[in-house]
Amino acid sequence: MGKKLVAYFSVSGVTAKVAREIAAVEKADCFEIRPETPYTREDLDYTNKQSRSTLEMTNPDCRPPIAGKVENMDEYDVVFVGFPVWWGREPSVVDTFLTSYDFSKKKIIPFCTSGGSGIGKTAERIRSLTGSACVDEGKRLGGEICEEDLKLWTAGLGL
Repeated sequence: MGKKLVAYFSVSGVTAKVAREIAAVEKADCFEIRPETPYTREDLDYTNKQSRSTLEMTNPDCRPPIAGKVENMDEYDVVFVGFPVWWGREPSVVDTFLTSYDFSKKKIIPFCTSGGSGIGKTAERIRSLTGSACVDEGKRLGGEICEEDLKLWTAGLGL
């Protein structure tokens, strides 16, 4: 496979750390998916039915604007997409990223970080958002994954 990108969304820094580790193992470029308007602590209060994140996640068509873009997306053959699990799936801001580019003829490999939730049906959702991309089932990774385990996982992906 050709050039690789690790695109990730992180709030607490856990997903960012894992993304950088994957990029180092895979000799990939990194791109941080940042919302145009950063999330505040109040925005992330999942117990508040009117918080920004709750409103976004309860609307499957929500596409919060993102800051920046990948200028050379056509150069990448493999795109790792990382995120924390929110409401059992990828955050809506990640959906914005996924619907902003043509992923046909690319392999997408989702990975998530979570204190306990798995990756669920994320691959299925990503397939529905990206059309003809080849989407791997992905993996939940802990914040303290070692380099050797990352190498074993990525080696099994057939890249």
